[in-house]
Amino acid sequence: MLNKDAIWSLGAMSGTSLDGIDAALVQTDGHEILEFGKTAYRPWSDQERATIASGFGHWQGDPGIEDLSEMIETAHAEVLSPFGDAELIGFHGQTLAHDPDNGRTHQCGNGQVLAEVLNTPVVWDFRTADMEMGGQGAPLAPFFHFACAKLIDAQRPIAFLNLGGVGNLTWVDPSKTRPEEDGALLAFDTGPANAPINDLMYSRRGLAFDEDGALASEGEVDEGLVEDFLQYDYFFREPPKSLDRNDFPNLLEMVETLDDADACATLTAIAAASAARGLRHCPVMPEGVLVTGGGRKNPELMSMLALLMDCPVAPVEDAGLDGDMLEAQAFAYLAVRIKHGLPTSAAGTTGTHTPVVGGRLAKPGVIRR
Repeated sequence: MLNKDAIWSLGAMSGTSLDGIDAALVQTDGHEILEFGKTAYRPWSDQERATIASGFGHWQGDPGIEDLSEMIETAHAEVLSPFGDAELIGFHGQTLAHDPDNGRTHQCGNGQVLAEVLNTPVVWDFRTADMEMGGQGAPLAPFFHFACAKLIDAQRPIAFLNLGGVGNLTWVDPSKTRPEEDGALLAFDTGPANAPINDLMYSRRGLAFDEDGALASEGEVDEGLVEDFLQYDYFFREPPKSLDRNDFPNLLEMVETLDDADACATLTAIAAASAARGLRHCPVMPEGVLVTGGGRKNPELMSMLALLMDCPVAPVEDAGLDGDMLEAQAFAYLAVRIKHGLPTSAAGTTGTHTPVVGGRLAKPGVIRR
């Protein structure tokens, strides 16, 4: 008999790597993942990508943000409207700025607008409540990773490494019953991932990313620059900790004297070394690392990870999961937890003082036409 609390929830995610919007249906009661549903993807156009990039580092109320928010809402409505069977939507919004040290974060896009347009309840603003309770506001996918570890019947600690614009690592102890239990999860941002590589490719070659790691594979890594980069204070801080896409603004300057291939290889090595360094924080070495996000499609990056990590490294597809849609699925899952009043972050994931139910629920019919 189907759990009466289970619903079909639709998650939407647009990452800092500026690829596009991912959308995915998940049937869940907020505890177990019962079934994965259909998915969709809408790439950003070159003009949209440039517009979003111009908003990085800007905050609510800054000039131009209202127009950018409308563009993001319109694009999300376009990709989400065909999902007529969704009973709830988890809308992450587009991260433009994240400053946990000062308790500020900006995910552009208004969930109430989407609720009205799609005539469906929308959970949004996932990070603010966490930060108000002393948390970093990120990463938020770990509670979903805990459910994924249960789904794939992991028996020993396992890690999920998301390589989007920024990298983040989730260590999971599947012997625990609930994700908010002490010792169930440890999560944090590892460092830059695809964002600086993508920025390099766009600035030097007018391309969105290094497809299949082809350019990086032609270059030589400047090991000295990699070691210099790993001396940043961030890598010596204990979790919880999180990053903004632009927290290392001098990365491209560090490689500016290198030719295209060597610069790309070095930035790829920095992404791999940052992630590998993160394993030092895990309570015990995980049985394996499952890689999600766009970075898993970069063979050069994956081979570097395999060399640097003291445990097996594989794409999440090897465990039967969808690495393209895992983050969208995460926000579908988190939306249901919020609907049912269940925590979405805790001390081990964001450093909150107590487990936090994040997010706001927007219902259609509030905005009068």
